[in-house]
Amino acid sequence: MSDPLSISDFLTPVSLAEISHDEGYKEGQMGKVISVWTDEFPDLDEVQLVLIGCGEQRGSGRLPGQTNGPDIIRRHFYSLYYWHQDIRIADLGNIRTGAQFTDTWAALKTVTEALIGEGKTVVILGGSHDLTLPQYYAYAGGKRSIEASCVDALVDLNMDAPFRHENFLMEMLTGEPNFLRHYNHIAFQSYFVHPKMLETLDKLRFDCYRVGSVKENIDEMEPVIRNSHLFSFDITALAHSFAPAGTVSPNGLNGEEACVLMQYAGMSPNVNTVGIYGYNPNHDRDEMTARQISHMLWYLLDGRSRGRKEANLDEKDSFNEYHMAFAEVDTIFLQSKKTGRWWMQLPDKKFIACSYKDYLLASSNEIPERWLRAQERS
Repeated sequence: MSDPLSISDFLTPVSLAEISHDEGYKEGQMGKVISVWTDEFPDLDEVQLVLIGCGEQRGSGRLPGQTNGPDIIRRHFYSLYYWHQDIRIADLGNIRTGAQFTDTWAALKTVTEALIGEGKTVVILGGSHDLTLPQYYAYAGGKRSIEASCVDALVDLNMDAPFRHENFLMEMLTGEPNFLRHYNHIAFQSYFVHPKMLETLDKLRFDCYRVGSVKENIDEMEPVIRNSHLFSFDITALAHSFAPAGTVSPNGLNGEEACVLMQYAGMSPNVNTVGIYGYNPNHDRDEMTARQISHMLWYLLDGRSRGRKEANLDEKDSFNEYHMAFAEVDTIFLQSKKTGRWWMQLPDKKFIACSYKDYLLASSNEIPERWLRAQERS
């Protein structure tokens, strides 16, 4: 592991006295098993997943600039029971607040880049949604080309807005040099998005999924997220009744659907940064949004535990192999015997994640849209 002191320079330890219950945590609860930085920086050699809080919210125009949201989420997450003993977790505290919000961004980017460079999965507890940008720059610093998926009711490309959390995507999608190979926007709500904005994203070969289609066919989001490296979740995607701190819409995903999407992120062998953003405790009711986020974190662990059981694609005996031709194209579909997940082969012989629906379309001599879009981007 990189020198922990260089990382700790940008972090403040967790204060268990501020977040734990008076009686502490029971045997078997998360708070008993997570390696938490309180006095001594944890040994990360055996750790797979690292929690980092970043309450920076000046990018959304909110004052004061720092929220205690990450600690409130911790309080509820630590009280959940630890089922996935194959996943080792560490909590490295909170990113130090900079003089400017861009200084906080730089610290978050530095810490995240160092941790993913050591093979860790980094979970960021935000803070406003513009923190997705330093999350992305953690890859760009290493000149790594990635795919990203963002769950959000809005598409943050409003260049007329005065605050970064409403337009940060422009820099992420079009900045130079650019290391974003593909972008997916999940669960947008049409009445909040200008049609021409979607047309522009489509011309760039980016994929956008309406909240209605996500709710009707949520299993189709699994291969979308499986192909991603960066996963960003704005709690505005949740209906207000499931996340009272989200003040954007009465409609959206329900709590269980949010947990399923986080489980998919955990199952992905590629996702190694996850950001949960937009939590403002001042708008929460009975800390129900913090509780919701804590459940999402639990399902992220559940997905990671399931994903670790998946075989590598070169382990032929672990997959059912289907050769077929559609529209005069010969291809191969693979289905995992362990998890039931699907992959399909592109003409360049690379395999991408797909769904059973894609297999059924191909077997009916139809070109799956996922295959077509991947070809357009190659």
